[in-house]
Amino acid sequence: MRGKRIVLCASRKLEEMTTLIEKQGGIAIVRPAQGILFSKEGELEDEIRAVIAMRPDWFIFTTGIGVETLLEAAERGKVKEEWVKTIQHANVAVRGYKTAAALKKIGVAPVASSDDGTTKGLIRSLNEYSFAGKKVIVQLHGTTSPTLKEFLEENHAIYTELLPYRHVAPDPEVLEKLYEEVIHRKVDAVCFTTEVQVRFLFSFVKEQKDIEWFRQSFNEHVIACAVGKVTAEALYEEGIVRVVAPELERMGAMIVTLSRYFERQS
Repeated sequence: MRGKRIVLCASRKLEEMTTLIEKQGGIAIVRPAQGILFSKEGELEDEIRAVIAMRPDWFIFTTGIGVETLLEAAERGKVKEEWVKTIQHANVAVRGYKTAAALKKIGVAPVASSDDGTTKGLIRSLNEYSFAGKKVIVQLHGTTSPTLKEFLEENHAIYTELLPYRHVAPDPEVLEKLYEEVIHRKVDAVCFTTEVQVRFLFSFVKEQKDIEWFRQSFNEHVIACAVGKVTAEALYEEGIVRVVAPELERMGAMIVTLSRYFERQS
């Protein structure tokens, strides 16, 4: 990694990752693409009441913290018992073992789950079910999941998103600077630690810049590095075909894996 310029899109653990990059001989560049996360509080309680009244046929949960945040909001709104019953009376699908563990605490066992912790794995498990005319509630973390939404809409589901958190987009000047650095090859790799960072950056480029040039720069020159499967999957969905990701989904492992990638290429 000696002399390589490595972008960090994260907003936390920056000091730790910077130290790791510098120990490998690299140069860390911070370009936060995470945005700011807010709990929706009272608004979320109203959304939960609306879902209870809807009597959904399916719930699809994608994060454990999302399950827990919804339960806390239902309790604040004094509808926790009705919320749990609504989930228990529906079919439930999950992505990730943490999500399944959170649901187990309230006596909910999923009928479908991702075999590898990814959205594609989740969709594979849902293929055997009919969703025509079914009311499906999809819990997401802070941004939409285009692949899952497309699958459900193509199968004629009545699709509703439920986001426990609201994201405020990152500084567009930071995203523009990162865009310029990627297309002009002023950086060697960009590290993404959440799916949200990928979505914000690529949404900005699609709206303001040349997305095809951006994709080409990643696929031919600049390395896209992901902390784990879900973040890597978001990059693949955005048209990036070359993604470096560690087996162990940790930020330190991501930097070490990227360093080894560069060693193999030299």
